[in-house]
Amino acid sequence: MPEILFTGPEGRLEGRYHPQREKDAPIALVLHPHPQFGGTMNNRVVYNLHYCFYKMGFNVMRFNFRGVGRSQGEFDQGVGELSDAAAALDYLQMHNPNTKHCWVVGFSFGAWIGMQLLMRRPEISGFISVSPPANMYDFSFLAPCPSSGLIINGSSDRVAPPDDVLGLAEKLHEQKGITITQEVVEGADHFFQNSHMDTLLGTVESYVKQRLTETTR
Repeated sequence: MPEILFTGPEGRLEGRYHPQREKDAPIALVLHPHPQFGGTMNNRVVYNLHYCFYKMGFNVMRFNFRGVGRSQGEFDQGVGELSDAAAALDYLQMHNPNTKHCWVVGFSFGAWIGMQLLMRRPEISGFISVSPPANMYDFSFLAPCPSSGLIINGSSDRVAPPDDVLGLAEKLHEQKGITITQEVVEGADHFFQNSHMDTLLGTVESYVKQRLTETTR
């Protein structure tokens, strides 16, 4: 898979871009967990989600936020990281100007960044939010949430407790014109260890394929 370096707001950003041969394939941007707690684009959940979308026919990109790996800059409490994500999406769109479907996929801290990006980029048609840390970050900016999507978390998650994730999903459910689907993986922790990863990926794949089928009818 091609390694890429592209220009971000604070210098070079390091990523992995996996294009399809098919012309005008849909695009997906995958965002990694908290940089100050070991989060990188090679996180196991992020890596597997990347390949999940590639196998579904997406042009997929994941990258390191500023200060991680070969990406320049320093951690910026989410503000700069949101700008990094916007720059990554710009890169994806520049290489796929005629795509009809644009998805953002985030895990933990990356889910928080991804849902902020969703608010700023109306071209995003769907989102996957894995283990969103609704107990740590304010998601009230989703007013209203502009796109339908999937929120998925583990029932044994101690980092992003299930009750807080449920509260976030219920708030979004109240909004008209979109559909928020929430799925709970029974027994899974924050990182979907062991066989729970297969359940996570299977749920994401089923949801995305259903959405794509609906939009092509």
